[in-house]
Amino acid sequence: MTLGKHRYAVSMLAIGTCFAFAPGRAAAQTPARGTAEQLTLPQVVAKLVEKNQERARALGSYKDKRVYTLNYVGLPSQLHADMTVDMSYNAPATKEFHVVSENGSHWIVNHVLKRLIDTEQEALEEANRNGVELNPDNYIFTALEYDHSETGCRYVLSVQPKIATKFLYRGRIWVDDKDFAVCRVEAEPAKNPSFWIKKTQIRHSYQKVGDFWLPAENESISNLRFDGRATLTIKYKEYEIQRAPAHTADNITEGH
Repeated sequence: MTLGKHRYAVSMLAIGTCFAFAPGRAAAQTPARGTAEQLTLPQVVAKLVEKNQERARALGSYKDKRVYTLNYVGLPSQLHADMTVDMSYNAPATKEFHVVSENGSHWIVNHVLKRLIDTEQEALEEANRNGVELNPDNYIFTALEYDHSETGCRYVLSVQPKIATKFLYRGRIWVDDKDFAVCRVEAEPAKNPSFWIKKTQIRHSYQKVGDFWLPAENESISNLRFDGRATLTIKYKEYEIQRAPAHTADNITEGH
């Protein structure tokens, strides 16, 4: 393999790894609360952690359809690939993936897009689950701002991982002022997965589906060190959600 092809191969694999941390965690709607009094940073973090735990217990299972797309511009050529996947989640930490269709570069599908599925499964393993939670054990929360927009995503927090791993990120999160669920993320990987990548920008947005907040779209843009740019997106749709039975909800731990 030539240096150019080697650089391309390593970069594509690294871009897939950059997306490993994608949260994908569901959050149940909590009753509306008055927000006339703006909360402090410790109060927002405490409520975020508390409500995340409650919401995780409320979720029994869900299904979604995902469309993965990667567009690469650079050496050795411009490439495109996309893959449609059906996903089923069962609490506390089981996901099953079924590939519905594949298009474009077979190399990208097999070595990048399908690697995303493998890495998402890896994040669910018991040894990794606690280490990816958005809480003070894994992150330092700073710089609370208040966004007065009508979206409801009014609390803006800066987050810094305590330990740099491929599953964590650094950047900003937007927290809903009533549900205390993360509704938006703008960040970069906590750990650069490859020498060949200069910088990766990652954006996540969430949508409200019934009583739950679930991923709407994830986008990752990676600039390669010598040449090229790769844009990776995941779009989520066709959600089907089941709440956990009341008699078992208290025994379900967070980990989806």
